[in-house]
Amino acid sequence: MKSFFNFGLAPEVIKSIENLGYSDPTPIQDKAISKIMIGKDVLGIAQTGTGKTGAFLIPIIHRLQPMANNSTSPARHPIRSIILAPTRELADQIYENAKSFTSFSFLRVGVVFGGVNIDQQKELLNKGVEILIATPGRLLDHLKQKNIRFDFVSIFTLDEADRMLDMGFLPDLQQIIGKLPKKRQSLLFSATFSDEIKKFSKKILDTNSELVQVSSSNSTAVTVDQIIYELMNYEHKKRYLHILINNNKASQILIFTNTKNEASSLSNHLQKNKFLTDSIHGNKTQSDRLKVLDSFKLGDIRILVATDVAARGLDIPELPVVINFDIPFVAEDYIHRIGRTGRAGSSGIAISLMTSDDEDRILEIENLTQCSLKRERVGIEKTKLLSESNLKKNNDKNFSLSQKHKSLSVPGISRNLKNRVRQQKLPVLLTSHPIKNHQKK
Repeated sequence: MKSFFNFGLAPEVIKSIENLGYSDPTPIQDKAISKIMIGKDVLGIAQTGTGKTGAFLIPIIHRLQPMANNSTSPARHPIRSIILAPTRELADQIYENAKSFTSFSFLRVGVVFGGVNIDQQKELLNKGVEILIATPGRLLDHLKQKNIRFDFVSIFTLDEADRMLDMGFLPDLQQIIGKLPKKRQSLLFSATFSDEIKKFSKKILDTNSELVQVSSSNSTAVTVDQIIYELMNYEHKKRYLHILINNNKASQILIFTNTKNEASSLSNHLQKNKFLTDSIHGNKTQSDRLKVLDSFKLGDIRILVATDVAARGLDIPELPVVINFDIPFVAEDYIHRIGRTGRAGSSGIAISLMTSDDEDRILEIENLTQCSLKRERVGIEKTKLLSESNLKKNNDKNFSLSQKHKSLSVPGISRNLKNRVRQQKLPVLLTSHPIKNHQKK
């Protein structure tokens, strides 16, 4: 593996990398940077948390550095690179990274997405930016208003392309691509390598494009230990969630739900029981969502309840625990959700709460990942569920399991997970009747 210093990057880029404290590239960066630097179209397949944002930002900034200048004239700062992201949160995250990587350069960076005043964005664009990060819908809005031109765009990047297609952005993407210069470099990055991605990549990438893949397709991070708790019903799930939180020493917990209403309802429920909790979902304004994310990142709130809107844009270093309160409707979303933990080599635990209604979804996840997930049945008579009054007494404190529960063994779970569960006081097994792992036919 190379060092960043071996790529031949522009001095301004090297200074930014040094300033950020980076020395060695991640595997996806190691494989992609040199190819992008020489102008190759690239299809990059890498899980979240592997450094893929840097894999395209670093070489893009390097390639544009010769055009950097300190002129105050907007005409000297035309848009030369467009980076599209599926969500506002991810667009903002890429923007923050781009600012860091251009801290010693005169290159200008901007971001546009929905939910904020378009006139303010117009003012930014009128001043000129070389690198523009955007969501598809808002980029089209600016195109229709003639706030931007693509004449000088030489590098086009799609991040989380699989998510773009899942969210129904294909018509928007086709419109945008149709207005781009034919002669350009195109980069497409995705966490999964589906048939749809293969088909789509052939439409926008050069026939001599390079495939860069650092892990097997549709796999989950090896640094994430996964466990499924099978529960009786919704109320059982909600009460068991209290036990998981009370017995978990982790400073931060990310909980996923499938709907906006469920995210709000669950967050309100936890708040009533005095947990430091908030939620993000599509019904909240962009400014409110960013405020909540900042509070979570800073540790002002311990528990964040979110829909999949956060699955691609939330970057919390060393986030220890992700809980799927709802099993996702789409199997690929499971990969993205649990990819919030176990990032950049750190370890993490992903917990999923299921009822009998979720069996088909679990099987779809196992088929996609080619992995049988560890399961444990949680019986009401064994959990000794806490009353609401007791929950209020024990909120956000380290609730201690009974000695009986502490002494139970954990069959079918790795020693590594056992140790980490013990350290974090997670109630892994609260029944002596584990469900056998599903065996594929």
